[in-house]
Amino acid sequence: MRKSYLIFSVCLGIGVTAGAQRKKPTTPAPDTARKQTMSPMMGAPGMGRPQGAPSQGPKPYKEVITGKAVTQSGMFKVHKVEDRYFFELADSILNRDILVVSRISKAAVGGRAQMMGYAGDEINENVIRFEKGPNNKVFLKSISYMEMSSDSSKNGMFRSVLNSNLQPIAQAFDIKAVNKDSASDKSAVVIDVTEYIGGDNDILFFDASVKKGLSLGMMASDRSYVEDIKAYPMNVEIKTVKTYNKQAANPMMGGASGPATYELNSSMVLLPKVPMKSRYFDSRVGYFATGYTDFDANPQGVKRVSMITRFRLEPKAEDVEKYKRGELVEPKEPIVYYIDPATPKKWVPYLIAGVNDWQAAFEKAGFKNAIVAKEVPAGDSTFGLEDARHNVIIYKPSDIPNASGPHVHDPRSGEIMETHVNWYHNVMSLVHNWYMVQAAAIDPKARKMQFDDELMGQLIRFVSSHEIGHTLGLRHNFGSSSTVPVEKLRDKAFVEANGHTPSIMDYARFNYVAQPEDNITEKGIFPRIGDYDMWAIEWGYKWKPEFATGADEKEWSNKWIIERLNANKRLWFGTEMDQNDPRCQNEDLGDNAMKASAYGIKNLQRIIPQLEQWTKQSAEGYDDLKTMYGEVTGQFSRYMGHVAKNIGGIYTTPKSVEQGGDVFEYVPKATQKEAMQFLQQQLFTTPEWLVNKRIASVTGTSGLSSIASVQTYTLARIMNTATLNKLVQFEAASPATAYSASEMLNDLKKGIFSELPARKAISIYRRNLQKIYVNVLADMVAPAPATAPQLPMQRPSFNLTPITDGLSVAKAQAKSLLSEIKAAAPAAADAATRAHLQDLADRLTTALDNKK
Repeated sequence: MRKSYLIFSVCLGIGVTAGAQRKKPTTPAPDTARKQTMSPMMGAPGMGRPQGAPSQGPKPYKEVITGKAVTQSGMFKVHKVEDRYFFELADSILNRDILVVSRISKAAVGGRAQMMGYAGDEINENVIRFEKGPNNKVFLKSISYMEMSSDSSKNGMFRSVLNSNLQPIAQAFDIKAVNKDSASDKSAVVIDVTEYIGGDNDILFFDASVKKGLSLGMMASDRSYVEDIKAYPMNVEIKTVKTYNKQAANPMMGGASGPATYELNSSMVLLPKVPMKSRYFDSRVGYFATGYTDFDANPQGVKRVSMITRFRLEPKAEDVEKYKRGELVEPKEPIVYYIDPATPKKWVPYLIAGVNDWQAAFEKAGFKNAIVAKEVPAGDSTFGLEDARHNVIIYKPSDIPNASGPHVHDPRSGEIMETHVNWYHNVMSLVHNWYMVQAAAIDPKARKMQFDDELMGQLIRFVSSHEIGHTLGLRHNFGSSSTVPVEKLRDKAFVEANGHTPSIMDYARFNYVAQPEDNITEKGIFPRIGDYDMWAIEWGYKWKPEFATGADEKEWSNKWIIERLNANKRLWFGTEMDQNDPRCQNEDLGDNAMKASAYGIKNLQRIIPQLEQWTKQSAEGYDDLKTMYGEVTGQFSRYMGHVAKNIGGIYTTPKSVEQGGDVFEYVPKATQKEAMQFLQQQLFTTPEWLVNKRIASVTGTSGLSSIASVQTYTLARIMNTATLNKLVQFEAASPATAYSASEMLNDLKKGIFSELPARKAISIYRRNLQKIYVNVLADMVAPAPATAPQLPMQRPSFNLTPITDGLSVAKAQAKSLLSEIKAAAPAAADAATRAHLQDLADRLTTALDNKK
């Protein structure tokens, strides 16, 4: 089954799109099957009888579960007899699907790898069944739901699918005893699980990939033991201590090796006997999804069925008619989040508020008090943070500036079973730096390195709301902010009433477009749960009892989506994975990147002269100044990236056949030309406002290198074969209106090499820019050998068949530029310019001769 947790969730933007341990479902995909588990240390001394040894058969119940037994009753009975552990599995629990979620309870010293290895981290997830086998055996099977068929008729596909999907037996247990109830004719089998839970396996403990990421080798059995097992009505919790031999990740770099001890918690949760009715995924509303290949849905083939992940919300039996009449009712089981007691007390109210802010969205779906956050009950010895029955916001004492919102779901239906939000301590530095660089020009409270608790609390609240949105099933909506006209972001009345983006699931951060004279308050600066979020929750969580199955809902869902999107353009969803659509970008605002970025740059220009004063702290050096200057440069770079994506851009608007209109549209030529002109004015004409001699003198930060890094990044985004090939396709589709690859490169060259026709002296900043341009062009003409396979473009994306015209255009551009440089070099205004032009000519000649 798929691990739907998002360990990494660069939710807040570190790394922008991916992290080392990141597992974020982006488009509906099948749950991956589990590998067959190796039996732990079978045949080793003291670890049970060797493989192949005959079973002795069941003994009388009282000889196995003796008077010394300490018994707990729950999902199934758990017995401890001296140092042995037994599971008593009733007939009613056999063949039932059980979700196993494993987490770190206590982390090893030095056992972390980037964002993995903290207390509270999920390390494995499986669906299992206990089934009776021959010869007095109970099999533990690892269950996959990648392929399904519901047609069990004589000629149906059900049996055929089963024949091709034999579920692997992960472990076999001897039946030690049978407990038969003569009055009810029901029975239960007893198995000894001591070796299985005391050993190592990838059902209850570390998934192989996680273990590899943490550089963990063999388990040391002499330093590992079972700490406790607790049985509850719907779950069994297993707590173990495991010591592994840790291998140095990079021995050549002196990485640490030696033992690593973890306390692990494995939750075995009984899945519903009848799965929740699924709601089918729709690309026009942004939900995570799970799915399977259905052999019945298409009578002449197969069909991929994708289901959104969501909590089960249903009205109480006595409130069903009220709900149908449109009255707000409380759900049978509300969604409850608990705050880790380790969380600093002053931040707890803000985390709780971030959860409770979603109540208004659930009211749109017909439920009141549907979601709530609470502190962990004081003195409750039965409450465990790792318990898979509980949704918890886990506080992690980590220097990682991030937070993430994973969840665990039932692969049969998409029902979210539980979530553990990862809250890293140093996320506060991240939100501080964002707010300072994006809002200090308009909010005086942002002009210092230590924010007041109220301001930091409100920042925590917004991050909490964003992460909770993920746990509810919502994906990022990078397109949401593009539905807001840029000038509306400066309209005090509008933005304070509606927010600067319709979705808190966007990476819209703060309103950097607002100018000081607009007098906009925090209500118009901060993100909040908006129109799109309300709609997404309403669509995903509306209870529709009149439909028996998810398939039955499709027509209703499609019609409802079309009506709502036509009525309110702010409800549009733009996926975070579209590499071509300039409307779908992180960290951007408004419907025009050029206008929005121009306003943002004005604010950055206001910040730079004040930065030293705003970062000053008594008895401290200039590290904070250096950090914040880097944040300003980074923000400027983001603006350039937002604009650059328009060049060669493709709008993608998913539609059903009932909607009509185009799904794929090329960004208009006028918009692409506007983007090119912006880059020439704001970036390729030296942005001297970034050059601050005082900042350079106390931080060692070079304005030249800062500008060069942004120019390199931006040119690489525009000048690459993928962009040129898209422009070639545009020209093929519409020669009269397309912005051709040749025209784009000519426009770029005219601006960057404007000194050549007039034979002007070229400044050091412009010389550096021209060298960057030539290097990028040379890499296109004579690319270095690929060192790794290119990742496939994520869906939804425009289908770009490989085209070689882009390379031809690049070569023609290189030859043309070489000719112009050779003509201008002899008449250069100074020696530095002459040497520079000769150097460029040599680089282009080498590239064209393919001598790299």
